[in-house]
Amino acid sequence: MSEEQHSIVCTPDQLCLGMYVKLPNSWLDHPFLRNEFLIKSESQLHKLRRCKITRFNIDLEKSSLPVGWAASDSEALDGAHPGSSPPEEMEPPTIWTPDNLVPEALKEALHDKKMGPEKRSQAVYLHSRELMSRLLESPTADNLRASKKAIFQVTELILHDPETASNMLRITSHDFYTYTHSVNVGVTSIMLAKALFGQSDRHDMQELGAGFFLHDLGKVNIRPEVINKPGRLTDEEMRHMRTHPFKGFKLMEQSGELTEESRIIVLQHHERADGTGYPKQLHNDRIHIYGKICCIADVFDALTAERSYKQAMTPFQALVLMRDQMSDHFDKKLFTEFVNLMR
Repeated sequence: MSEEQHSIVCTPDQLCLGMYVKLPNSWLDHPFLRNEFLIKSESQLHKLRRCKITRFNIDLEKSSLPVGWAASDSEALDGAHPGSSPPEEMEPPTIWTPDNLVPEALKEALHDKKMGPEKRSQAVYLHSRELMSRLLESPTADNLRASKKAIFQVTELILHDPETASNMLRITSHDFYTYTHSVNVGVTSIMLAKALFGQSDRHDMQELGAGFFLHDLGKVNIRPEVINKPGRLTDEEMRHMRTHPFKGFKLMEQSGELTEESRIIVLQHHERADGTGYPKQLHNDRIHIYGKICCIADVFDALTAERSYKQAMTPFQALVLMRDQMSDHFDKKLFTEFVNLMR
């Protein structure tokens, strides 16, 4: 059979569980950690159908489709029904443990000082997303400890390799999946903390980095239909979503990994200087500087992320909106430092 006969092309609504999909775009242009993979879950199907990709290449040899499935021609599948049940022979999902949680490619990129800044930044960013995706799938106490060790190393790289750090800041992806958002806010917050604190020994920069990366950990205990909702949330859904800071606090407390830095960041990253934030409606003088840093990075990433109900803003548009319409939400000195950082 020729290579062409081994593959077919299908539309988003023809995708189904068991297909091995090859995405035509760069990993920076879609919300997945790899450009090709076996579709194993409804969540993956949902994300694929929300992509802007209109034609998907399917590798039939690597697919695990049930008996009787066949390609009617090179352009579409015969009988490809969205949401079909996975065949029994599909391999079970990977169980993440401290032994396999941290991607080997992330370890290599972090330790390979000969790797060029551009290539290194792409590798560290991509595989940090992969790390966070795995952690959010299995946020056990052991996995949380293992992920923090890797985040410490990413933080050290950002602090001590300015060129690689600047490249990471430029290549941040613009989807709003929690693992991508976690890395974006982590990188941006560490950069802002570095600009504010330098190498001051008054601040534990590693624990700060971990807190920034893990600020949304509590979303693992938010209902999936709320997290993945393609439109705006109802009042009830918003109330549920606003419990995630406390849920994150409890997860870290139960794991024994709740430091003072992470406690502040997880609980305060949605507080606003004018007292309109949550969960405690704290005003500016009661919000810790760590919470203020994460708040600015969090809002900026939310504005520059594309959602089903809104287009992504450019960084410049987001900064202008934050200055003109949200100035009361932020510490003014910190916001000025953030604008300088993003230039």
